[in-house]
Amino acid sequence: MPSRRPPAERRAEIAAAARAVALREGLGAVTLRAVAAETGVASGLVAHYEPSMETLVARTFDELARAELDEVARLAGDGPALGRLRSVLATLLAPGRDDVSSLWADAWSLGRRSPTLAAATRSLMGEWSALADEILAAGIAEGAFATATPELVSLQMFALLDSTTAYALVGYREASERSAVVFTSMETALGLPAGALTEPQ
Repeated sequence: MPSRRPPAERRAEIAAAARAVALREGLGAVTLRAVAAETGVASGLVAHYEPSMETLVARTFDELARAELDEVARLAGDGPALGRLRSVLATLLAPGRDDVSSLWADAWSLGRRSPTLAAATRSLMGEWSALADEILAAGIAEGAFATATPELVSLQMFALLDSTTAYALVGYREASERSAVVFTSMETALGLPAGALTEPQ
């Protein structure tokens, strides 16, 4: 029988279990039974603290995706825009990020039937766009990027990143080919020479 714990500690334990299941098996696997098994408690105890699995799934996605956003924003820093954009793309396209990247595909799919998850997904997409918009606007001001439509280029960038995530899930093309599509398309959109986004700083 699980030991009695303060409510805040138990909620944190359940949240951690939900994140572990999501990263290992996807958002669709975050069920009452799976979270209870991961936590090592009865399903009823999880239901007591998390009466809405839809809310738990949305919050789990938000926590994991926001952690990635915070990490990428920190790594991008506040230097010249070209270097910051290079850092964002290199980080998001780096090997070993498939677990978090695949959660986005889950969120888009499951969000069709979950207004709560859909809202969390839209909110995070807006925050990602805000980060990219700020970098692109800075690059235009610095004279590094040649575009009059930074918001459109930002949208294009995430459409490319998201499609490469979907391709990776089914093993379509090599990782280097998928990355090349993103880098080459962004260099063209920003009026940069070939290799500008992949050359060492």
